[in-house]
Amino acid sequence: MMWFTPGRAGGESASPIFGVTVPDGYRQWELVAVAHEEGLDELRGILGNAIAMQAYREGTLPFPDGAVLAKLAWKHVPSTEFSSAFVPGAATTVQIMVKDSTKYASTGGWGFGRFIDGKPADEAQHKTCIPCHQANVKGHDLVFTRFAR
Repeated sequence: MMWFTPGRAGGESASPIFGVTVPDGYRQWELVAVAHEEGLDELRGILGNAIAMQAYREGTLPFPDGAVLAKLAWKHVPSTEFSSAFVPGAATTVQIMVKDSTKYASTGGWGFGRFIDGKPADEAQHKTCIPCHQANVKGHDLVFTRFAR
């Protein structure tokens, strides 16, 4: 079951500022890594399209144009089958990063989209993307996620 409706170009399904949409078929992309950010109580899976995965495997930085990353996030909840484990609960967001060095030249070549229930978050949330990435991962082409081997 897919709980997010894939975005379409333009209109209200595109993120403010960047115009990024949720790519069709992103749930079939390869896993880059998993993540957990303290304080948000979320489990996250980061997926990459074929271009992003090739760059990760080859250690290519900066990422080439056409690379797309998708971060899927869920609340983590205790497992009902195994008391010391946590499992995904309710979905929280899908976040997308799209590399296009021409279109997004002013933001380090990356466009951002944050989606809740298939709809883009507001402009205020999107204004926080690039400052956070620039402050924390400038030396890794603005990408937090490292390839988990």
